[in-house]
Amino acid sequence: MKAASLGLLAITLALSTSIVTAQESKLIGIVSISANEANNARYIQGAEAAAKEIGWEVSVIDAAGSADQANAGIQNFVQRGAAAVIDMVFPYTSIGAGLAAAGDANVPVVTWGGGIGSTVAATNGSGGPMAEPVVEMMLDAMDGSGSILALTYRTGEVCRNREVVLDEMVAEYPDITVTKNEVRIPGYFEDGAQYANAWLASHPANSENLAIWGCWDDPAIGAIGSLRQQARDDVKVYGVNGNAQAIENIRNGHMDGTAWEDSYTEGYDMVKLLPEIIEAGDAWVPVAREVPAILVTADTVEEFVTAHPDALGQ
Repeated sequence: MKAASLGLLAITLALSTSIVTAQESKLIGIVSISANEANNARYIQGAEAAAKEIGWEVSVIDAAGSADQANAGIQNFVQRGAAAVIDMVFPYTSIGAGLAAAGDANVPVVTWGGGIGSTVAATNGSGGPMAEPVVEMMLDAMDGSGSILALTYRTGEVCRNREVVLDEMVAEYPDITVTKNEVRIPGYFEDGAQYANAWLASHPANSENLAIWGCWDDPAIGAIGSLRQQARDDVKVYGVNGNAQAIENIRNGHMDGTAWEDSYTEGYDMVKLLPEIIEAGDAWVPVAREVPAILVTADTVEEFVTAHPDALGQ
């Protein structure tokens, strides 16, 4: 009888401990524009690692490029009692309904590449600065004239800002012509290849300085497939983000440059900031906590891989 009583007491204590732990654990809702895209995936991994360290939980909703789904995702997390929500690259102007729901419930929303505005508490991964070294490298290689195929994406704030950087820098070169095509999410690899095929047909080999630029790596990687099929080695290719495929394409001579974004650290740092934001409440002042990009080229790629072997992990 005594043994049974002790056993019941142990079970009761264990259940009590579990309930307390569950109550103390907070939920971080992540709304991703494309959760399977390499850079998004690295950010989520960093966020999950930081959440584990502070004893919080992470749940991810893939909005598949839809601002409507992003708003619904934020509202869903608010209804689930999330302590905070992370918006991954949807501009704050596109998630007004979600921000309103979160504001009414006093749930802070932070963005990765979505900018600071409205009620956003913090941001990092801002798009414009990441693109600058790559665009500068591309324009230097074109020596003042030629044609660029720009693969853009305007639903995401990051790509919008990178396109603005491209426009501003190219404006200084009147003899460089830019053709723009907007890719889809999902479908960016296929769109990159399709747009490259059409563009190549009107830009014969060795006719002028030619370059393809993706506002992130994947559309440019899609274009590489078309270049290889047509044996076109006269076109330089550039991307932004530095995902594993881009690094390997630079190593293999199929891509000329990218800017590696340490999205793992960005996700990690943002989650570590959330308790501070929540504790400060109305006294919190919105901040941008940027992690600088690293330019990767054929000349620097091996040194980069040695310093950042984890960059080949995705």
